[in-house]
Amino acid sequence: MGIMLNATSTKNNVILEVRDLKVYFPIRGGILQRTVGYVKAVDGISFKMFKGETVGLIGESGCGKTTTAKAILGLLKPYSGKVLFDGIDIHNASKDELKRIRRRMQYVPQDPYASLDPRQTVWSALYEAMKIHGVVNSRSDAYRYALKLLNDVGMGEEHLYRYPHELSGGQRQRIAIARALVTRPEVLILDEPTSFLDVSIQASILNLLKDLKDEYGLTYLFISHNLAVVNYISTYINVMYLGKIVESGPREKIFREPRHPYTYQLLQAIPIPDPGKRKVRELIKGEVPSVLNIPSGCRFHPRCPFATDKCRVEEPSLRYVDGRYVACHYDIDFSEGKIIE
Repeated sequence: MGIMLNATSTKNNVILEVRDLKVYFPIRGGILQRTVGYVKAVDGISFKMFKGETVGLIGESGCGKTTTAKAILGLLKPYSGKVLFDGIDIHNASKDELKRIRRRMQYVPQDPYASLDPRQTVWSALYEAMKIHGVVNSRSDAYRYALKLLNDVGMGEEHLYRYPHELSGGQRQRIAIARALVTRPEVLILDEPTSFLDVSIQASILNLLKDLKDEYGLTYLFISHNLAVVNYISTYINVMYLGKIVESGPREKIFREPRHPYTYQLLQAIPIPDPGKRKVRELIKGEVPSVLNIPSGCRFHPRCPFATDKCRVEEPSLRYVDGRYVACHYDIDFSEGKIIE
């Protein structure tokens, strides 16, 4: 089992725990279509989420973030490992347990337009969710509850009978959030919830999520490729690369003094909004390798400016360094651009 990464809380109030999670997809070949190998989309990650926290899961496209979310939600069966919600193993839960868990843990997708039925009005979408989960006793109760949900996400009664195509991108995302709140969940899995939105709209959605977190007592798993967004909303951050967590720690630690070259380069690529402050953007060279051909040793070594022969043959394990976990063989002085001996 991998190292268990702890979030910032010191109390024993873990709501969600991922233990050495592996999600492999079989590669089949030959006439009999036998399994000849595996695509290792998620390859042994562990972390905890404490009640009331916002845990960020950050990484480029293809790193396994959405696969992780689907496994946590029970939509994908893991190759091995466990996902525990309030101590219950999601993938070995009974139907009744799973139904209760799904009321307590909801999902907000990346693309609100694709997730909303174009033939349903906002009212129909909310009412259907209420009926499925049995949260209201009458249609009049449902109507009042729908209005409350709309008000909570910054919308009004005038939006109730509109179709998705009649709403802006930001409004559609607010509806997706309102639908997720129908069951009064404790945990929201937010999968790139602002990536389809303009920057100005992103800020309003992030502020809405912060307000809802306090009002509803929510815990968030916030998935994104945008480190600036994760910095704004998260309390704890897991940096993911090619199915592995390569750095994990409190937000302040990660942003003030990153210890993994991948994290450092992600930070360097964040644009500075002040035109008076010039900054040479250090873009990460190359692209994320295919999960069909994962590099030997450290998975980041083909793109790492500090890689040595050791990095090419020996995979680093997570080690505790200065208040966070980091999967790197070396301590690196990024300001000097060299490995500390």
